[in-house]
Amino acid sequence: MKNILLPTDFSENSWNAITYAIQLFQEDTCTFHLFNAYTPVVYDVSYVLISPAQYGLGDVIRNTAQKNLNDLKNKIKATFGENPKHSFETLARFETLVMGIKELIDERQIDLVIMGTKGATGAKEVLFGSNTVQVFSDIHAPVMAIPSHYDYQPLRHILFPSDLEVEFIKSKVQILKDIAISHEAQLHVMHVSTGYDLTEEKQQNKAALKVLFNDAFVFHDYENMDIADAINKFQDANPIQLLAMVNNKRSFFENLFFKNTINQIGFHLKIPFLVMPSR
Repeated sequence: MKNILLPTDFSENSWNAITYAIQLFQEDTCTFHLFNAYTPVVYDVSYVLISPAQYGLGDVIRNTAQKNLNDLKNKIKATFGENPKHSFETLARFETLVMGIKELIDERQIDLVIMGTKGATGAKEVLFGSNTVQVFSDIHAPVMAIPSHYDYQPLRHILFPSDLEVEFIKSKVQILKDIAISHEAQLHVMHVSTGYDLTEEKQQNKAALKVLFNDAFVFHDYENMDIADAINKFQDANPIQLLAMVNNKRSFFENLFFKNTINQIGFHLKIPFLVMPSR
């Protein structure tokens, strides 16, 4: 059974991510954990030092969040009906989003976090800002970001760019394997080379991928090209429904997402994006 964490702020954006998750795992036995992290509008030092109950805020805010979560469960049931393979838990906490996700990953043995991320104005695509980047960076569990207004499409092709510097056997790519197998999707492993032969270490890591995915993938090698340009080029030429990457920090993932301004990163994506930690 999978435990899927679904953070929500009750927006259309988060609802879209929730509907995607339910459809993606339609045939899997899952517990979906609907999570709302709330902070009071009146929030200052005195609120922290003195019990919120003295302001009469704590119970009201918590009860409102819980009611919204219960309404969300009812909306899911009305939209998708009963699925005996799916169960839903609700959690409302006075916490920041990132800290709340961290705590719940351990408490609930979360396998995957699925969240919405707002698209650029007028475009159905991801524009990664500081909040999304922080979740990718700080959360040591697989995280999938769903673009605003993205309509679920059955997975047929998954793009998996890699510098092959990851020890895949020790990384958390099992969720990718599960998704690929359950949807009978073809995995496209893309490596951007610098014109030199693969090192022995990279050859070993490539061989490990063959073992993990039972040879059910296609290997693509691009030479002397920026990784973002390679991703966009491949996506333009091929029908890809999911981009998946390992965040190994020390190499190209870090360069791709963290070398530019942290507030607005100039990398656009029109499909769901799965980020997995290297350990």
